[in-house]
Amino acid sequence: MRKLSMDELNRDSVEDFKNKKKLPLTLILDNVRSLNNVGSVFRTADAFMVEKIYLCGITGTPPHRDIEKTALGATESVQWEHVPGTLDLVKQLQAQGYNIVSVEQAENSIMLHEFVPEPEQQYAFVLGNEVFGVEQEVVSLSDVVLEIPQFGTKHSLNISVATGVVVWDFLSKVIR
Repeated sequence: MRKLSMDELNRDSVEDFKNKKKLPLTLILDNVRSLNNVGSVFRTADAFMVEKIYLCGITGTPPHRDIEKTALGATESVQWEHVPGTLDLVKQLQAQGYNIVSVEQAENSIMLHEFVPEPEQQYAFVLGNEVFGVEQEVVSLSDVVLEIPQFGTKHSLNISVATGVVVWDFLSKVIR
């Protein structure tokens, strides 16, 4: 077995990628502090054809070298927008028909493996600040709160890791 070369991977150009139909999933970053985490989320969004990323509050925005270091150009392929407040955005997206899903540890949360996305429904997953998580007001307004089961001694995952886990899980369930 040998590794494939970059040419053999047959990846789309940025322009072709932008014109493709995307996963019915938007990501909302709620006051994420680490620019490396932001860049990693962009790269994950590119890999799994996420529709859009909203960068809320203090979340850093491109162009920035620390974002680009981990995004590796995904800031050019993935649609994104900065908005001042997560709560106002969530209300706006709900009015447009999105199901808002906070990824958080909360009362009555649904374990990720038990979550069943509705066909043809648009989803917006909210991922929170590295220390404080998703704002309580946003969690309270969410249609669903998803929790990633964890079995070790730590109480949370890095936001970029959590994003990869929930986006892959969502993709694997909607492409069946």
